[in-house]
Amino acid sequence: MNKIAFFLSAGLTSLSLSVPAMAATKIQWWHAMGGENGAKLEQIAKGFNASQSDYEIVPVFKGTYDETLTGAIAAFRANQQPAIVQVYEVGTGTMMAAQGAVYPVYQLMKDEGEAWDQSKFIAPVVGYYSDTSGNVLSLPFNSSTPIMYYNKDVFKKAGLDPETPPKTWADVEAFSRTIMKSGAAKCGFTSAWISWIQTENLNALHDKPYSTKANGFGGLDAEFTFNNDLTIRHWGNLKKWQDEGLFKFGGPGGGDNAPPMFYSQECAMYMNSSAGRAGVINNAKAFKVGFAPLPYYDDVIPQPLNSIIGGATLWTLKGRPEEEYKGVAKFFTYLQKPEVQADWHQFSGYLPITEAAYKLGQDQGYYEKNPGSDIGIKQLTRVTPTDNSKGIRFGNYVQVRGIIDDEFAALLGGKKTAKEAVDSVVARGNEQLRDFQSAN
Repeated sequence: MNKIAFFLSAGLTSLSLSVPAMAATKIQWWHAMGGENGAKLEQIAKGFNASQSDYEIVPVFKGTYDETLTGAIAAFRANQQPAIVQVYEVGTGTMMAAQGAVYPVYQLMKDEGEAWDQSKFIAPVVGYYSDTSGNVLSLPFNSSTPIMYYNKDVFKKAGLDPETPPKTWADVEAFSRTIMKSGAAKCGFTSAWISWIQTENLNALHDKPYSTKANGFGGLDAEFTFNNDLTIRHWGNLKKWQDEGLFKFGGPGGGDNAPPMFYSQECAMYMNSSAGRAGVINNAKAFKVGFAPLPYYDDVIPQPLNSIIGGATLWTLKGRPEEEYKGVAKFFTYLQKPEVQADWHQFSGYLPITEAAYKLGQDQGYYEKNPGSDIGIKQLTRVTPTDNSKGIRFGNYVQVRGIIDDEFAALLGGKKTAKEAVDSVVARGNEQLRDFQSAN
Protein backbone atom coordinates (compact mmCIF):
# COMPACT_ATOMS: atom_id res chain seq x y z
CA MET A 1 0.00 0.00 0.00
CA ASN A 2 1.45 3.38 -0.94
CA LYS A 3 1.55 6.27 1.58
CA ILE A 4 -1.40 8.14 0.07
CA ALA A 5 -3.60 5.05 0.19
CA PHE A 6 -2.51 4.41 3.76
CA PHE A 7 -3.44 7.92 4.86
CA LEU A 8 -6.82 7.72 3.13
CA SER A 9 -7.59 4.34 4.68
CA ALA A 10 -6.52 5.55 8.09
CA GLY A 11 -9.17 8.29 8.03
CA LEU A 12 -9.07 12.07 8.41
CA THR A 13 -8.06 12.06 12.07
CA SER A 14 -4.99 9.96 11.43
CA LEU A 15 -4.12 12.05 8.41
CA SER A 16 -4.22 15.29 10.41
CA LEU A 17 -1.99 13.78 13.08
CA SER A 18 0.50 12.61 10.47
CA VAL A 19 1.21 16.11 9.08
CA PRO A 20 3.83 17.92 11.22
CA ALA A 21 3.36 21.55 12.15
CA MET A 22 5.44 24.03 10.19
CA ALA A 23 8.74 24.58 12.00
CA ALA A 24 9.59 28.11 13.02
CA THR A 25 12.26 29.82 10.91
CA LYS A 26 15.45 29.98 12.99
CA ILE A 27 17.32 33.29 13.01
CA GLN A 28 20.83 33.46 14.44
CA TRP A 29 21.78 36.48 16.56
CA TRP A 30 25.49 36.70 17.32
CA HIS A 31 26.26 38.80 20.38
CA ALA A 32 28.97 39.78 22.86
CA MET A 33 26.97 39.89 26.09
CA GLY A 34 28.26 37.61 28.84
CA GLY A 35 27.23 37.17 32.46
CA GLU A 36 23.97 38.57 33.78
CA ASN A 37 23.38 40.78 30.74
CA GLY A 38 23.85 37.76 28.48
CA ALA A 39 21.24 35.83 30.46
CA LYS A 40 18.86 38.78 30.20
CA LEU A 41 19.46 38.96 26.44
CA GLU A 42 18.49 35.28 26.18
CA GLN A 43 15.34 36.07 28.15
CA ILE A 44 14.45 38.84 25.69
CA ALA A 45 14.84 36.42 22.77
CA LYS A 46 12.62 33.88 24.55
CA GLY A 47 10.01 36.58 25.08
CA PHE A 48 9.88 37.29 21.35
CA ASN A 49 9.82 33.59 20.49
CA ALA A 50 6.87 33.06 22.85
CA SER A 51 4.99 36.01 21.35
CA GLN A 52 4.58 34.29 17.96
CA SER A 53 5.21 30.91 16.33
CA ASP A 54 6.70 31.74 12.92
CA TYR A 55 10.23 32.69 13.94
CA GLU A 56 12.78 31.63 16.53
CA ILE A 57 15.60 33.98 17.50
CA VAL A 58 18.67 31.93 18.44
CA PRO A 59 21.21 33.98 20.44
CA VAL A 60 24.82 32.83 20.08
CA PHE A 61 27.50 34.25 22.38
CA LYS A 62 30.67 34.89 20.33
CA GLY A 63 33.01 36.34 22.96
CA THR A 64 34.20 39.93 23.24
CA TYR A 65 33.06 42.72 20.94
CA ASP A 66 36.33 42.38 19.00
CA GLU A 67 35.86 38.63 18.64
CA THR A 68 32.22 38.99 17.60
CA LEU A 69 33.00 41.54 14.88
CA THR A 70 36.02 39.59 13.60
CA GLY A 71 34.00 36.37 13.62
CA ALA A 72 31.12 37.94 11.70
CA ILE A 73 33.47 39.28 9.01
CA ALA A 74 35.12 35.88 8.62
CA ALA A 75 31.72 34.15 8.54
CA PHE A 76 30.46 36.51 5.83
CA ARG A 77 33.45 35.75 3.65
CA ALA A 78 32.70 32.03 4.09
CA ASN A 79 28.98 32.61 3.39
CA GLN A 80 28.12 31.39 6.91
CA GLN A 81 27.07 34.71 8.44
CA PRO A 82 24.23 35.14 10.94
CA ALA A 83 21.24 37.33 10.13
CA ILE A 84 21.93 39.63 13.11
CA VAL A 85 25.22 40.62 14.71
CA GLN A 86 25.84 42.92 17.68
CA VAL A 87 28.64 45.40 16.88
CA TYR A 88 30.08 47.95 19.29
CA GLU A 89 30.08 51.64 18.51
CA VAL A 90 33.70 51.86 17.36
CA GLY A 91 32.96 49.21 14.72
CA THR A 92 30.37 51.46 13.06
CA GLY A 93 32.80 52.86 10.48
CA THR A 94 33.90 49.35 9.54
CA MET A 95 30.30 48.17 9.12
CA MET A 96 29.31 51.22 7.08
CA ALA A 97 32.18 50.60 4.67
CA ALA A 98 30.96 47.02 4.12
CA GLN A 99 28.05 48.21 1.97
CA GLY A 100 27.50 44.92 0.16
CA ALA A 101 27.34 43.02 3.43
CA VAL A 102 24.94 45.20 5.41
CA TYR A 103 21.15 45.47 5.14
CA PRO A 104 20.39 48.94 6.63
CA VAL A 105 17.68 48.73 9.26
CA TYR A 106 15.61 51.58 7.80
CA GLN A 107 15.52 49.76 4.45
CA LEU A 108 14.83 46.38 6.06
CA MET A 109 11.83 47.68 7.98
CA LYS A 110 10.44 49.40 4.89
CA ASP A 111 10.91 46.31 2.69
CA GLU A 112 9.22 44.04 5.25
CA GLY A 113 6.31 46.40 5.94
CA GLU A 114 7.16 47.04 9.60
CA ALA A 115 6.50 50.43 11.17
CA TRP A 116 9.65 52.55 11.45
CA ASP A 117 9.81 55.97 13.08
CA GLN A 118 13.35 56.94 14.00
CA SER A 119 12.16 60.18 15.62
CA LYS A 120 11.11 58.15 18.65
CA PHE A 121 14.73 57.27 19.45
CA ILE A 122 16.81 59.43 21.79
CA ALA A 123 18.61 61.83 19.43
CA PRO A 124 22.26 61.37 20.52
CA VAL A 125 21.86 57.60 20.25
CA VAL A 126 20.28 57.43 16.83
CA GLY A 127 22.51 60.18 15.41
CA TYR A 128 25.59 58.08 16.03
CA TYR A 129 24.34 55.31 13.77
CA SER A 130 22.90 57.35 10.89
CA ASP A 131 24.30 57.98 7.44
CA THR A 132 24.86 61.45 5.97
CA SER A 133 21.20 61.53 4.87
CA GLY A 134 19.99 60.85 8.41
CA ASN A 135 18.94 57.24 7.79
CA VAL A 136 19.56 54.84 10.67
CA LEU A 137 21.72 51.91 9.60
CA SER A 138 21.57 49.59 12.63
CA LEU A 139 19.13 49.13 15.48
CA PRO A 140 20.29 50.73 18.77
CA PHE A 141 20.15 48.06 21.44
CA ASN A 142 22.58 48.60 24.32
CA SER A 143 23.78 52.18 24.49
CA SER A 144 25.69 53.63 27.42
CA THR A 145 27.64 56.73 28.37
CA PRO A 146 30.35 57.23 30.99
CA ILE A 147 29.52 58.68 34.40
CA MET A 148 31.20 59.11 37.79
CA TYR A 149 30.57 56.82 40.75
CA TYR A 150 31.70 57.93 44.21
CA ASN A 151 31.84 56.55 47.74
CA LYS A 152 29.50 58.58 49.97
CA ASP A 153 30.88 57.00 53.14
CA VAL A 154 34.44 58.05 52.26
CA PHE A 155 33.23 61.57 51.46
CA LYS A 156 31.59 61.75 54.88
CA LYS A 157 34.71 60.47 56.67
CA ALA A 158 36.78 63.09 54.85
CA GLY A 159 34.43 65.88 55.93
CA LEU A 160 32.97 66.32 52.45
CA ASP A 161 29.25 66.57 51.74
CA PRO A 162 28.23 63.10 50.49
CA GLU A 163 25.39 64.65 48.49
CA THR A 164 27.69 67.08 46.65
CA PRO A 165 29.95 65.31 44.12
CA PRO A 166 32.72 67.19 42.31
CA LYS A 167 31.60 69.08 39.21
CA THR A 168 34.92 70.19 37.74
CA TRP A 169 38.38 68.68 37.41
CA ALA A 170 39.58 71.28 39.92
CA ASP A 171 37.00 69.84 42.32
CA VAL A 172 38.19 66.28 41.62
CA GLU A 173 41.75 67.28 42.45
CA ALA A 174 40.76 69.21 45.61
CA PHE A 175 38.42 66.46 46.84
CA SER A 176 41.09 63.83 46.21
CA ARG A 177 43.63 65.76 48.27
CA THR A 178 41.13 66.19 51.13
CA ILE A 179 40.22 62.49 51.06
CA MET A 180 43.83 61.33 51.12
CA LYS A 181 44.92 63.85 53.75
CA SER A 182 42.09 62.73 56.04
CA GLY A 183 43.02 59.07 55.58
CA ALA A 184 39.49 58.22 54.41
CA ALA A 185 40.92 56.46 51.33
CA LYS A 186 44.34 55.80 49.84
CA CYS A 187 43.51 57.26 46.43
CA GLY A 188 41.22 59.95 45.08
CA PHE A 189 39.98 58.44 41.83
CA THR A 190 40.47 55.83 39.16
CA SER A 191 39.02 55.42 35.68
CA ALA A 192 38.31 52.81 33.08
CA TRP A 193 38.77 53.60 29.38
CA ILE A 194 41.46 56.27 28.97
CA SER A 195 40.37 56.30 25.30
CA TRP A 196 36.59 56.51 25.57
CA ILE A 197 36.30 58.53 28.79
CA GLN A 198 39.48 60.56 29.23
CA THR A 199 40.09 61.36 25.54
CA GLU A 200 36.98 60.98 23.33
CA ASN A 201 34.40 62.17 25.86
CA LEU A 202 36.83 64.78 27.19
CA ASN A 203 36.84 66.52 23.81
CA ALA A 204 33.09 66.12 23.26
CA LEU A 205 32.20 67.66 26.63
CA HIS A 206 34.38 70.68 25.86
CA ASP A 207 33.14 71.09 22.25
CA LYS A 208 36.56 70.35 20.76
CA PRO A 209 36.82 68.66 17.35
CA TYR A 210 38.28 65.17 17.54
CA SER A 211 39.08 65.19 13.84
CA THR A 212 38.30 66.95 10.60
CA LYS A 213 35.18 65.98 8.64
CA ALA A 214 32.81 66.34 11.63
CA ASN A 215 34.60 63.70 13.72
CA GLY A 216 34.68 61.31 10.78
CA PHE A 217 30.96 61.48 9.96
CA GLY A 218 31.76 63.48 6.83
CA GLY A 219 34.02 61.00 5.06
CA LEU A 220 36.85 58.48 5.20
CA ASP A 221 39.43 61.22 4.52
CA ALA A 222 39.12 62.60 8.08
CA GLU A 223 42.29 63.38 10.04
CA PHE A 224 42.66 63.35 13.82
CA THR A 225 43.10 66.76 15.44
CA PHE A 226 42.65 65.98 19.14
CA ASN A 227 46.31 66.76 19.93
CA ASN A 228 45.01 70.08 21.20
CA ASP A 229 45.80 72.05 24.34
CA LEU A 230 42.90 70.40 26.21
CA THR A 231 43.96 66.77 25.64
CA ILE A 232 47.62 67.54 26.30
CA ARG A 233 46.71 69.40 29.49
CA HIS A 234 44.45 66.61 30.73
CA TRP A 235 46.89 63.80 30.00
CA GLY A 236 49.57 65.86 31.73
CA ASN A 237 47.30 66.26 34.77
CA LEU A 238 46.58 62.52 34.88
CA LYS A 239 50.34 61.84 34.87
CA LYS A 240 50.90 64.42 37.64
CA TRP A 241 48.01 63.05 39.71
CA GLN A 242 49.24 59.48 39.21
CA ASP A 243 52.70 60.49 40.46
CA GLU A 244 51.11 62.12 43.53
CA GLY A 245 48.85 59.13 44.21
CA LEU A 246 45.65 61.11 43.67
CA PHE A 247 44.86 59.03 40.57
CA LYS A 248 45.47 55.33 40.00
CA PHE A 249 45.53 53.98 36.46
CA GLY A 250 42.95 51.25 35.93
CA GLY A 251 44.79 49.56 33.07
CA PRO A 252 44.52 49.55 29.28
CA GLY A 253 41.29 49.10 27.32
CA GLY A 254 38.32 48.84 29.64
CA GLY A 255 40.57 49.17 32.68
CA ASP A 256 39.96 45.87 34.45
CA ASN A 257 41.84 47.05 37.55
CA ALA A 258 39.66 50.11 38.09
CA PRO A 259 36.48 48.46 39.47
CA PRO A 260 38.26 46.50 42.24
CA MET A 261 40.01 49.67 43.43
CA PHE A 262 36.60 51.30 43.88
CA TYR A 263 34.86 48.26 45.37
CA SER A 264 37.64 47.77 47.94
CA GLN A 265 37.34 51.47 48.89
CA GLU A 266 40.95 52.08 47.89
CA CYS A 267 39.81 54.86 45.52
CA ALA A 268 36.94 57.16 46.44
CA MET A 269 35.80 58.02 42.91
CA TYR A 270 35.54 55.95 39.76
CA MET A 271 34.63 56.75 36.16
CA ASN A 272 33.13 54.10 33.94
CA SER A 273 30.10 53.23 31.85
CA SER A 274 26.57 53.96 33.06
CA ALA A 275 25.90 50.34 32.12
CA GLY A 276 28.09 49.30 35.05
CA ARG A 277 25.52 50.58 37.54
CA ALA A 278 24.14 47.16 38.47
CA GLY A 279 27.63 45.73 38.92
CA VAL A 280 28.71 48.67 41.06
CA ILE A 281 25.69 48.34 43.35
CA ASN A 282 26.14 44.57 43.66
CA ASN A 283 29.86 44.83 44.43
CA ALA A 284 29.80 47.91 46.65
CA LYS A 285 27.37 46.77 49.34
CA ALA A 286 29.76 47.81 52.12
CA PHE A 287 29.19 51.52 51.38
CA LYS A 288 26.70 53.94 49.84
CA VAL A 289 27.32 54.78 46.19
CA GLY A 290 26.75 58.21 44.66
CA PHE A 291 26.31 58.93 40.95
CA ALA A 292 27.38 62.06 39.10
CA PRO A 293 28.10 63.44 35.62
CA LEU A 294 31.66 63.48 34.32
CA PRO A 295 33.77 66.45 35.46
CA TYR A 296 34.92 69.23 33.13
CA TYR A 297 37.34 72.16 33.02
CA ASP A 298 35.24 75.25 33.75
CA ASP A 299 37.98 77.57 32.46
CA VAL A 300 37.63 75.89 29.03
CA ILE A 301 33.83 75.83 28.80
CA PRO A 302 31.24 77.42 31.16
CA GLN A 303 28.94 74.40 30.96
CA PRO A 304 29.81 71.06 29.37
CA LEU A 305 28.07 69.68 26.30
CA ASN A 306 26.58 66.19 26.13
CA SER A 307 28.69 63.09 26.60
CA ILE A 308 28.92 60.54 23.79
CA ILE A 309 27.77 56.96 23.76
CA GLY A 310 29.31 53.55 23.92
CA GLY A 311 27.66 50.18 23.72
CA ALA A 312 26.45 48.48 20.58
CA THR A 313 23.77 48.14 17.93
CA LEU A 314 22.28 45.25 15.97
CA TRP A 315 23.32 45.02 12.33
CA THR A 316 21.50 42.90 9.75
CA LEU A 317 23.75 41.05 7.31
CA LYS A 318 22.83 40.26 3.73
CA GLY A 319 23.00 36.81 2.17
CA ARG A 320 20.49 35.00 4.36
CA PRO A 321 17.30 33.31 3.06
CA GLU A 322 14.52 35.83 2.39
CA GLU A 323 12.14 34.37 4.97
CA GLU A 324 14.61 35.23 7.76
CA TYR A 325 14.44 38.96 7.07
CA LYS A 326 10.72 39.19 7.79
CA GLY A 327 11.46 37.61 11.17
CA VAL A 328 14.37 39.99 11.82
CA ALA A 329 12.11 42.97 11.10
CA LYS A 330 9.41 41.65 13.46
CA PHE A 331 12.03 41.04 16.14
CA PHE A 332 13.32 44.60 15.76
CA THR A 333 9.77 45.90 16.18
CA TYR A 334 9.49 43.81 19.35
CA LEU A 335 12.77 45.19 20.73
CA GLN A 336 11.49 48.75 20.36
CA LYS A 337 8.45 48.16 22.58
CA PRO A 338 8.58 50.54 25.56
CA GLU A 339 8.07 47.73 28.07
CA VAL A 340 10.86 45.62 26.53
CA GLN A 341 13.27 48.56 26.36
CA ALA A 342 12.43 49.84 29.85
CA ASP A 343 12.93 46.37 31.35
CA TRP A 344 16.31 45.94 29.61
CA HIS A 345 17.42 49.47 30.61
CA GLN A 346 16.38 49.08 34.25
CA PHE A 347 17.98 45.66 34.56
CA SER A 348 21.27 46.37 32.81
CA GLY A 349 21.95 50.07 33.32
CA TYR A 350 22.15 50.65 29.58
CA LEU A 351 20.23 53.69 28.40
CA PRO A 352 16.63 53.48 27.18
CA ILE A 353 16.93 53.94 23.43
CA THR A 354 13.49 55.50 23.00
CA GLU A 355 11.73 58.45 24.58
CA ALA A 356 8.75 56.17 25.29
CA ALA A 357 10.89 53.73 27.32
CA TYR A 358 12.31 56.62 29.34
CA LYS A 359 8.84 58.02 29.98
CA LEU A 360 7.59 54.58 31.03
CA GLY A 361 10.36 54.43 33.62
CA GLN A 362 9.34 57.86 34.89
CA ASP A 363 5.69 56.82 35.08
CA GLN A 364 6.69 53.68 36.98
CA GLY A 365 8.59 55.80 39.50
CA TYR A 366 11.78 53.89 38.71
CA TYR A 367 14.10 56.92 38.81
CA GLU A 368 12.63 58.18 42.08
CA LYS A 369 13.13 54.77 43.67
CA ASN A 370 16.65 54.46 42.24
CA PRO A 371 18.41 57.82 42.65
CA GLY A 372 21.16 58.44 40.12
CA SER A 373 19.83 55.91 37.62
CA ASP A 374 19.04 58.70 35.13
CA ILE A 375 22.39 60.53 35.43
CA GLY A 376 23.61 59.08 32.13
CA ILE A 377 20.39 59.96 30.31
CA LYS A 378 20.44 63.54 31.58
CA GLN A 379 24.11 63.98 30.74
CA LEU A 380 23.64 62.59 27.24
CA THR A 381 20.60 64.74 26.45
CA ARG A 382 21.36 67.99 28.29
CA VAL A 383 22.11 69.92 25.08
CA THR A 384 21.62 69.47 21.36
CA PRO A 385 24.76 67.71 20.12
CA THR A 386 27.21 69.67 17.98
CA ASP A 387 29.48 68.19 15.31
CA ASN A 388 32.04 67.88 18.09
CA SER A 389 29.77 66.07 20.56
CA LYS A 390 27.58 63.78 18.46
CA GLY A 391 30.16 61.03 18.51
CA ILE A 392 33.03 59.73 16.42
CA ARG A 393 33.13 57.49 13.36
CA PHE A 394 36.36 56.05 12.02
CA GLY A 395 37.60 52.89 10.39
CA ASN A 396 40.34 50.91 12.16
CA TYR A 397 39.40 52.67 15.39
CA VAL A 398 39.88 49.53 17.47
CA GLN A 399 43.56 49.75 16.53
CA VAL A 400 43.59 53.47 17.33
CA ARG A 401 42.32 52.80 20.84
CA GLY A 402 45.20 50.38 21.25
CA ILE A 403 47.58 53.15 20.21
CA ILE A 404 46.01 55.47 22.81
CA ASP A 405 46.72 52.86 25.49
CA ASP A 406 50.31 52.40 24.28
CA GLU A 407 51.08 56.10 24.35
CA PHE A 408 49.35 56.70 27.68
CA ALA A 409 51.48 53.93 29.19
CA ALA A 410 54.60 55.62 27.76
CA LEU A 411 53.48 58.86 29.41
CA LEU A 412 52.90 57.25 32.81
CA GLY A 413 56.22 55.43 32.53
CA GLY A 414 58.06 58.73 32.07
CA LYS A 415 59.18 57.85 28.55
CA LYS A 416 57.26 60.71 26.91
CA THR A 417 55.78 64.07 27.82
CA ALA A 418 52.04 64.56 27.49
CA LYS A 419 52.54 66.49 24.25
CA GLU A 420 54.83 63.84 22.79
CA ALA A 421 52.41 61.07 23.71
CA VAL A 422 49.29 62.78 22.33
CA ASP A 423 51.09 63.92 19.17
CA SER A 424 52.24 60.34 18.63
CA VAL A 425 48.68 59.01 19.05
CA VAL A 426 47.45 61.40 16.37
CA ALA A 427 50.30 60.65 13.95
CA ARG A 428 50.00 56.88 14.35
CA GLY A 429 46.21 57.09 14.36
CA ASN A 430 46.16 58.98 11.07
CA GLU A 431 48.22 56.19 9.52
CA GLN A 432 45.43 53.79 10.51
CA LEU A 433 42.82 56.10 8.95
CA ARG A 434 44.76 56.25 5.68
CA ASP A 435 45.13 52.46 5.62
CA PHE A 436 41.38 52.07 6.08
CA GLN A 437 40.63 54.72 3.45
CA SER A 438 42.85 53.04 0.85
CA ALA A 439 41.28 49.64 1.57
CA ASN A 440 37.74 51.00 1.17
